[in-house]
Amino acid sequence: MSRGHICPKAVALKDIHEDPNRLRHPVRRLRDGWEKITWDVAFHMVEERITGIQKEHGRDAVAIYLGNPTVHNLGAMLYAPQLARALRTKNRFSATSVDQLPHHFTSWAMYGHQLLLPIPDVDHTEFFLMFGGNPIASNGSIMTSPDIKKRLGAIRSRGGRIVVVDPRRTETANVADQHIFIRPGTDALMLAAMVQTLMADGPQPGRLAEFTTGIETLGEVVAGFTPEAVAPICGVEAETIRQLTRDFAAASAGVCHGRMGVSTQAFGGLSQWLVQAINVLTGNLDRVGGSMFTKPAVEILQRLSPGRYNRWRSRVRGLPEFGGELPVSVLAEEIRTPGDGRIRALITNAGNPVLSTPDGSGLSEALDDLEFMVSIDPYINETTRHADLILPPVSPLERDHYDLVFNALAIRNYARYSKPIFPKPSDGRHDWEILSELRILLTDKFDLKNRLDAEAMHQLGTRGQLTVGLRTGPYGKGFNPFGSGLSLSKLEESPHGVDLGPLQPQLPGRLQTRNKKIALTPQLLLDDMKRLEERLAQGADEGMLLIGRRHLRSCNSWLHNSERLVRGKDRCTLMVHPDDAVRLNLADGGAARVTSNVGSLVAPVEVTDAVMAGVVSLPHGYGHGRKGVRLDVASRYAGVSVNDLTDPAEVDRLTGNAVLNGVPVAVEPASEPAPPPA
Repeated sequence: MSRGHICPKAVALKDIHEDPNRLRHPVRRLRDGWEKITWDVAFHMVEERITGIQKEHGRDAVAIYLGNPTVHNLGAMLYAPQLARALRTKNRFSATSVDQLPHHFTSWAMYGHQLLLPIPDVDHTEFFLMFGGNPIASNGSIMTSPDIKKRLGAIRSRGGRIVVVDPRRTETANVADQHIFIRPGTDALMLAAMVQTLMADGPQPGRLAEFTTGIETLGEVVAGFTPEAVAPICGVEAETIRQLTRDFAAASAGVCHGRMGVSTQAFGGLSQWLVQAINVLTGNLDRVGGSMFTKPAVEILQRLSPGRYNRWRSRVRGLPEFGGELPVSVLAEEIRTPGDGRIRALITNAGNPVLSTPDGSGLSEALDDLEFMVSIDPYINETTRHADLILPPVSPLERDHYDLVFNALAIRNYARYSKPIFPKPSDGRHDWEILSELRILLTDKFDLKNRLDAEAMHQLGTRGQLTVGLRTGPYGKGFNPFGSGLSLSKLEESPHGVDLGPLQPQLPGRLQTRNKKIALTPQLLLDDMKRLEERLAQGADEGMLLIGRRHLRSCNSWLHNSERLVRGKDRCTLMVHPDDAVRLNLADGGAARVTSNVGSLVAPVEVTDAVMAGVVSLPHGYGHGRKGVRLDVASRYAGVSVNDLTDPAEVDRLTGNAVLNGVPVAVEPASEPAPPPA
């Protein structure tokens, strides 16, 4: 699958494994430091404190947060959701609502399941149109695509075309045929204008028309969003929008794809919906070379909930849940606001929300108000330093792995199982063992059914569950001992993985909607178009806007303690366009103060025309200079946290996803220097 390509982050696993800062046993926080304790004492402490708080204040007094690494970990993916259910709390949070929640919402509304996510068939497409994504730095994110740079190059080699729409000329934009600057937060307007153009020219859904509802309705909804109407707001000329739309529609096979930059804005849900609409209206959904669905070896659609919406709302602000989770933007206020249902205890797994969620400084202060906090994490970082107890799992090289989620998001069907490189230490615990033990301890003692299920899952372990998943999957042999289908033993014999073939058309059979049809115009999304109409009526804005960015040698906040990844020139810089630098009296290499309505910070200036005028960019995941952090390397390359500037009050009102891009800021020369690079 990777064809020999090795990401620099993969090599850094050695650094994580050998890192002297990595915890190897449970620790309890004392007034003057941390104390090593046994696993038995640690588990007893969690059981006593969590059950006590829930008994006194109710189940919702305990919250759980699952960080992004959870979905990259077989054991955590199998056992963390079960722990969350055992708590029976409505205060469940994850990194989903600061990243890809609009993807899930759209797939649930249109296709019937939150994980039925269409994937770009990049190996066969003739026109790749990317909004707000940088796969060369991110590996594709919701598009598992190792060696993506060569795969993109192959599109151009066979006469295809790549167009990137982004406020920054990213690494991916540098290898594209065309890069189009767009004003941050206005993607939904440009996408609506593209849909309007398609409808005016006459949509060509092809065979999709047989099982798609709402095409005519969509035309009525976008009628006012002409290219001429949106152009002054987006900063993209009307003729550019119209020509791009027609070129895309004329391609023999094309795919429109939107990623994190599109999701983490005020119209994230609408943007992802309109991306899907473009693929449907041009007949490129479920077409070879278009946007297609995977057929993974372990069928996660059957294992995970299709998704539900608005069954309950957050206590303070009243934001709706989706898929059993509340938006993480409400976490701090739910801790700090008195009253029934206030969060008094928190469990975090593999997450660092102080650096990855809005107003990290405010959340950091809120965590100190908790009565009890336990973190499942190998490090004392910006979030876990607030914990009363840290339970560290073993190194990634001491556990097995199978990609439950990212195989289901891959550009080709394949399966690969990785054995542990090193044996687990005798006193170590896998992620799944920690999570499973906590589930058993925290499940209601009178809930016999769930207690028996918890014990059975614990006995199965990751290997047992994976064995069942593969046998019962679409390529498996069931439980016939003489069958010849895919099995765990076959994967163990194939360390490079098993190729299960290219993506194939699967609709309408793959749809999970009740009527087995694509819902092109879900009512919830139609209702939210009124908000986009209001934005259109407001016209262009003139202020400075802040966006984030990704780097190839960084992965959120995880890997900054690897010297080989962070060394070199300072990457935590504020990108500023040359025209803005002159206007604001900023010098390359100097320092700028950036201020939003929730915070202020000082960062080194990098003057570059890679960002459009009126836009500044800071990378995500830095800010390791906080007191109490035990990350020796990361602290030397501390940088500043862009999420000290993002506002938890600003969310996509439809999905609840945080607004991390298009943040209004003031920028001025700093009276003090920026933090020095190492």
